[in-house]
This record gives sequence, structure tokens and C-alpha cells, in this order.
Amino acid sequence: MAKDKKKKEEEKPKKNDFKSFLKKRAPIYLALIAMLVVFVIPEYTKGTLEKSFPEFSAEEQQVIDILMKYDGPNNDGLTVLEALENKIEEEYPNEKIYDHKKTVVDLVVTNVDSEEYKVNFNFKSHNGEMNYDWNVNVISEEISSNNPDAKYIIDLVNYYD
Repeated sequence: MAKDKKKKEEEKPKKNDFKSFLKKRAPIYLALIAMLVVFVIPEYTKGTLEKSFPEFSAEEQQVIDILMKYDGPNNDGLTVLEALENKIEEEYPNEKIYDHKKTVVDLVVTNVDSEEYKVNFNFKSHNGEMNYDWNVNVISEEISSNNPDAKYIIDLVNYYD
């Protein structure tokens, strides 16, 4: 009889504590995963202006860095990149414009002479086009505009408080 009791106890499947733990909390874990997928992942994959730039050589990248990181004579506040992003956001509010299939960011760097480069920034989308044209001196890091839109951006950066 004692052997029969032991056999019955051994034959009963043992309760798996981990399975029961997961079964009780599965809806909570699914909800957390769903929130992660809905809210967090799109923020990390969101397109930005800087991610839309094409690849450059080291020399061209230096010119782009000088231009985009320019933050005026006071060296604080708004940069050219931030001013461009703000202008685009102003033109296309509540849109994921960088993820739109008709959006094209074209940035062309051409060498004018040994110290000066010409940078053309063209932003084309389904609603229109924005063109900016600057000259960048790599020695003095001086930036001059060649069209009214580019001048507006430089003035905005220079006089930003």
C-alpha cells in the first residue's frame, strides 16, 4: 500500500510554477509589448533631416559640418540645421515629411576655390520645394548666403536670442 501511494504521487504531473506565473501575467506582458511597439519603436525609427542627407567625402563632410553646426557670432543658441528643421516643420506641421515617399533632400557641395565651397540645399516634397544656397569658407568658417531664403536662415541664426 505504501508503494501504491508513492507510485500515485510520482505519476501525478508536478505543477509547473513558471507556467502558472506566465499564465497569470500574460495579458500584462502583452500590453507592455504592444505599448513598446506602438509608442517607442516609431520614435527611434523616425526620420530626421540629418538622416536624409546623402553620403559625403571627408572634405565635403567637413564643409557640411561647418555649415550645419554654425550657431551665429555668439556661439550659442540656434544652429543652421535646427533653423532648417524648424522651417520645414513650419511648412509641414503634423506630417512625417521625412518618411514621405515624395520627399527628396538634395545637398550638393562644390569647390569654388581652395578655401571656399558652395553648398546647395534643396528640399523637395509633395507640396513644393525649398532652395538654399550658401558659400562656406573652411579656413575662417565664414558663411555667406547667395539667395534670400539662405540669408533668412543665416539672419535667424545670427540674431536668435
